[in-house]
Amino acid sequence: MIRISFLLALVGALAGCKSTPPPMPLEQLNEQQMHGHAVFQAHCVQCHYDRKDKPLHGPPMLGVFKRPSLPSGAPANDERVTATILHGHGLMPAMGNTMDQQDINDLLAYLHTL
Repeated sequence: MIRISFLLALVGALAGCKSTPPPMPLEQLNEQQMHGHAVFQAHCVQCHYDRKDKPLHGPPMLGVFKRPSLPSGAPANDERVTATILHGHGLMPAMGNTMDQQDINDLLAYLHTL
């Protein structure tokens, strides 16, 4: 009985290691990150969840920079995420005409908090 309890606890602990850490609470975001949250709400929320780890129409953004790669297989870094925002990828439309560089920088700052 003790052995089974230990194994169940071990399996639970190992399964928990793969979960995405929670995002930074909104009330702890700095001014740039808050503006990035507003940009996300204006341009991204229709297709992506930011605080849930499940897909909407596109992949979730929770932990996007905490993973080694994006859903496309590209490295999860500012350069690749910016390129995806500007030029689109797959079903995601290009957003380069709807955001200026400051909006993109602020959005990246927000995504890093997820």
